Amino acid sequence: MSGRVDVLGVPVDAVDMDQALAAVDRLVRRPGQVPAVVLAINPEKVCLIREDARLRAIFSKADLLVPDGVGVTIAIRWLHGSTVGRVPGVDLMVRVCEAAPEAGYRLFVFGGREPVNARAVEALRQRCPGIEIVGREHGYVDEAGMPALVDRINASGADILFVGLGSPRQEFWIEAWLPKLRVKVCQGVGGSLDAVSGAVPRASLAWRRLGLEWLYRLMTQPHRGRRQVRLVRFAAAVLLARLRLAAGVRPAPARRP
Repeated sequence: MSGRVDVLGVPVDAVDMDQALAAVDRLVRRPGQVPAVVLAINPEKVCLIREDARLRAIFSKADLLVPDGVGVTIAIRWLHGSTVGRVPGVDLMVRVCEAAPEAGYRLFVFGGREPVNARAVEALRQRCPGIEIVGREHGYVDEAGMPALVDRINASGADILFVGLGSPRQEFWIEAWLPKLRVKVCQGVGGSLDAVSGAVPRASLAWRRLGLEWLYRLMTQPHRGRRQVRLVRFAAAVLLARLRLAAGVRPAPARRP
């Protein structure tokens, strides 16, 4: 793994997809009682983390923070001179599932609406013959039902728990329940279940290779427009940091909780 870098005060691991997969495998196989946490960093999350001390603490403690978002990969290149490929959370989830039959990972899928969750699990089983999905649950369990859900996750023997509750809800859920979980890895997957199930179509591979998946989402989901304002704020902050770096002003290290 290439190491952890700082993007506007937010830590990110400068990894490509293969390095991220290798890191997940190491985390699954490492000894220890507390599950490892895998989260994705994109421009919107950078803005949210900078504004929220609680989120900053959660992300700073994560074991793997993948660069999900072309803006983040550009920022890493501009600010640190490292070239890394984008590691979309949904693609990492699917690649982990594809590796699961041979690697022996047992998986639990939590999140999304009930029909979306069910279709996503079925799609993964069709795509990855031999995959062992030992349990699933939709993302609308109330607080009173959470202890029973955690007990069921633990009883399933899952090695990897995918948590798709959207951000920052999923990160707060992981923070609250991680000490009681007995999985090896807990990965926040955001809205990945919508994409895996086909409920929300993804941009074509051509759009993704050009780094324009964000634009496709904006065009097909106009309600995301307000959220995209954060992209402008992120780009402006990265440009300013780049200009300061060119002027010899070194960025402050990532803030710790």
